[in-house]
Amino acid sequence: MVQPSTDRVTVCYLQELKKQKQKISALTAYDYPTARLLDEAGVDIILVGDSLGMVVLGYETTLPVTMDDMIHHTRAVTRARKRAMVIGDMPYLSFHLSLKDSIQNAARFIKEGGADGVKLEGASPARLQLVEALVEAEIPVMGHVGLTPQSVRKIGGFRVQGKEEEQAEAIFRGALALEKAGAFSVVLESVPTELAAEITAALKIPTIGIGAGPHCDGQILVVNDLLGLTADYLPRFVKKYADLAGVISAAVQNYIADVRNGCYPGEEHCYHLKKENSGLARKVGRKVLAGKRQVRN
Repeated sequence: MVQPSTDRVTVCYLQELKKQKQKISALTAYDYPTARLLDEAGVDIILVGDSLGMVVLGYETTLPVTMDDMIHHTRAVTRARKRAMVIGDMPYLSFHLSLKDSIQNAARFIKEGGADGVKLEGASPARLQLVEALVEAEIPVMGHVGLTPQSVRKIGGFRVQGKEEEQAEAIFRGALALEKAGAFSVVLESVPTELAAEITAALKIPTIGIGAGPHCDGQILVVNDLLGLTADYLPRFVKKYADLAGVISAAVQNYIADVRNGCYPGEEHCYHLKKENSGLARKVGRKVLAGKRQVRN
């Protein structure tokens, strides 16, 4: 059995976990304090997902997220982590360009963001060529098939993928092709449990499931969903482990009440001048106000 290490999580470590049939834990994070807590808790992978567009920036989809948005948040996350692998999610139209420009965008996650690798959606021939080029450029790549949120306009919404034979075969072939192209892992999103199990058994690289059942080599959730911070509809696969929205709301309401009632700040929250210097504030006040009156005259 592979014991959790205090050393930085690597591709080799994740492959060993799959070999030993030990599950991989992954979560998203977008800021320093959250990433620090996840890292200290022992999560294996932190994905700086383009989901930040919806859960942090308030967009309806992930499509408006820019490279600059992603680099900004990736920097915050990598400043916090000590152990977890950090993966930067390549946003829409950042890797649909020429090979040269797409590689340069991916390289920004490594050079500017401090990430350990990148994730990109899809398994088209052009996407597979890019994966090969990124691996050749020494940039680890996590693939992503099934429901690919950046294709939401094309696929007609956030729907389970792979329920029909033709689509299921395309997802299966895409996962195999990503492995062959050099991806170190692949995300399976919103696909039937049975299909995810077959893909996981066929691949030598780890599968990370989100809405893909328990047979994947690892699981990932959007941290805001897990913590109960998401106000909108949650997919069926999300398990809420806390209700931080309720905790925060109650705390803020208590604060507002204390401020309005004069209960906050209390004596224990205040700073005071030393007893022998207690007249300083009044002295300064008189001096300042006297000078102000002189200016007016």
